[in-house]
Amino acid sequence: MPAIGVAQNPEVGLAVQNDDAIVVPQQRGKLLLAVMILLCLSAGLVLLGLGVGSNGWESLASMWQQSLAMQIVWDIRLPRTLGAWAAGALLGLSGAVAQGLFRNPLADPYLLGSASGAALGVSTALVLFGGSPFATAWVVRMGLTGAAFAGAVLAVFLTLLLARGVQHSLRLLLAGVIVGVVLGAIGSLVTMLRPDIVQSMQAFMLGSSGYVGWSGCGLMLVVWLICLVISVALSQVLDGLSLGEATAASLGLPLAQMRLALVVMIALSAGTAVAQTGLIVFVGLAAPHLVRSVLKTTHAGLIMLSSLAGGVLLSAADILSRWMIAPQELPVGVVTAILGGAYLLRLMHKQRRYSEHV
Repeated sequence: MPAIGVAQNPEVGLAVQNDDAIVVPQQRGKLLLAVMILLCLSAGLVLLGLGVGSNGWESLASMWQQSLAMQIVWDIRLPRTLGAWAAGALLGLSGAVAQGLFRNPLADPYLLGSASGAALGVSTALVLFGGSPFATAWVVRMGLTGAAFAGAVLAVFLTLLLARGVQHSLRLLLAGVIVGVVLGAIGSLVTMLRPDIVQSMQAFMLGSSGYVGWSGCGLMLVVWLICLVISVALSQVLDGLSLGEATAASLGLPLAQMRLALVVMIALSAGTAVAQTGLIVFVGLAAPHLVRSVLKTTHAGLIMLSSLAGGVLLSAADILSRWMIAPQELPVGVVTAILGGAYLLRLMHKQRRYSEHV
């Protein structure tokens, strides 16, 4: 009997041996090229962001000789620009994990109720402490940031409690919707009872990277690196789930524990981003779609590329929000909603045209 060899399809660049998919050098090369392109775009956007301020675009070369201008760049623009990239990377990562975990391309980082929980935490903190969600006083700022993160974590905990664990994806999905609706209603009630916090809550709901300092930027980058490493390490369970529950269970993986760890990654990454920048929509939803439209890869590659793409998208949106109507500034959440909505509408139209021709 002849030995079973390696079957290779040169068109897709995949080799199969003992029923395990192995990415061959052609596919690794495409993945590496995509990573390098996104890193170069990220670096270019960071440099571009350093020159965009309240007066529009300013040349870094002309600012180099001015000590006050360079202090503004170092203390305000650089942490803000890096913070916007880090928040986008966290949202892109959590969006890719959520879509893989729920096997739903419409899943986003806020699906487990973290957005409504964060908003409730901020509204409660505003009632207790007063002030703006982006106040410069570090005591108030850290209190509101902590409240937003605590609210997001509480919402995910309630979702897990209502779903009775992570064994059933559909139950977890429905529990997240219920928790989000209930906590959102409570947050709206708190805001209605205290009209003085309406403007502050509106600023939080629209999102902004304008008050991200070095501490917040460093925190997001550290959390992003931790979540990226753990999510990529657990990506095999997402590959298994994409083939069905029975197939994933037959692989011998501890599905319950790995699902719980992935839910924690979604909550940690989304909660950290929301706590620092407010609610920024469409980045976590659009980034994985953008990656899939360009490159087909495993969930490990998808998570990495979606994270980098999320950073690029939010960095570009942050620069546009500062530059379009300078010296005024658009909420970055409005820009991401417009750009993300336009992209998803284009994608939907393209898929409909494709289905009509098939």
